[in-house]
Amino acid sequence: MKTLRFIGFFIAVICTVQTVDAQLGISHEIGVIAGPVAFQSDYGERFDWPTNKGNVGTGIGLVHYINFAYKANCNCYTQDTYWNDHFKIRNQLAYHVTTLDHLSELADRPSLAGLQLRSMTGKAKVFEIGTHLEWFPLSIRDFQEGQPKFAPYFGIGAHYVNFRPEATSTLGPLNNPVTTYPTFIDRIDTSQGSTFALVGDIGFRYKISELSDLLVSSAWHYYDSNYVDGLSPRNVNNRSFDFIWWFNVGYIYYL
Repeated sequence: MKTLRFIGFFIAVICTVQTVDAQLGISHEIGVIAGPVAFQSDYGERFDWPTNKGNVGTGIGLVHYINFAYKANCNCYTQDTYWNDHFKIRNQLAYHVTTLDHLSELADRPSLAGLQLRSMTGKAKVFEIGTHLEWFPLSIRDFQEGQPKFAPYFGIGAHYVNFRPEATSTLGPLNNPVTTYPTFIDRIDTSQGSTFALVGDIGFRYKISELSDLLVSSAWHYYDSNYVDGLSPRNVNNRSFDFIWWFNVGYIYYL
């Protein structure tokens, strides 16, 4: 229910902003994005390739852009300034789910510790909403005219994050010495929570028609929490919070 309320709030904000900005002549774009999410968490070994390629989920999102280069009320370009021709504001709502396993050399060992790790599975369910500032090194006006058809960009932003992790074991209930690897005992929290994320984004657009673009993006979301995946192990190597790398492809339409 909380997620549905945020979705409704997001849509309401977009409609309100669009109505207000229409009076000012600012134009808008909307779109959808989707793609694989690599979750860097306390499952497996951080920065380990088998873990990275195994703990991959799927993300989907809705995006809304404020375009300062074009005036919707007159179908003409705005005053030619660097800000108008090289920056856009992006609002984004996203949801991603990743199944998490302890993919590591230790988990493969024929021992109690290996069995405990192999038997444990988690799931990270994450909802995010936030705003980015995107910088386009090339002219937005020229790109909208179709020359060039390729427009790279760099973005930075912040998200509000709501998460609801899961953790289970085929050996039985967790948080006891029989089923749970020692560093995770009393360090598992699957309650719903919220935090913030810093987002860095690099990508490009490709013009496919006068009013639509193909979007390709590579984004990093660093969370201000170590419990987005439900785990915070008692381990000296546990120095970093959870984060994701999200590669996505999208379709953008100019309103």
